Amino acid sequence: MVQTRPFADRSPGRTRLAAGAALAGLAVAPGAFGAHALKARLGAEALGWWQTAVQYQMWHGLALLALSRIEGAGRPAALLAAGTVVFSGSLYAMALTGARWLGAVTPLGGLVLLAGWALLAARALRSGNSP
Repeated sequence: MVQTRPFADRSPGRTRLAAGAALAGLAVAPGAFGAHALKARLGAEALGWWQTAVQYQMWHGLALLALSRIEGAGRPAALLAAGTVVFSGSLYAMALTGARWLGAVTPLGGLVLLAGWALLAARALRSGNSP
């Protein structure tokens, strides 16, 4: 009987799988932390920033998991990962510190996310099969 080792290779898909799992898995901790420990400490506005950060982190972590199975999706996946770190990270920091100037950083992360999705769509349309 032949045994398969699905995580034995060092393919780019494996890196995207790991990044997606890390982003999605790590979204659980701040989600629970916000719902329990921060709920009483943060105002409604800051809690909203926190929840938005968690949602974007989880959704884009799941997107990276899906992209791990698609050959040629490296650049779009890298943009989604980087955009998520900047977007969600700036919202987490703004919620915790109250430093509103970080609100100027958040849209930059959003632009990187949009670029990742646009590149993925363009590659899908151009290739006919996969991004």
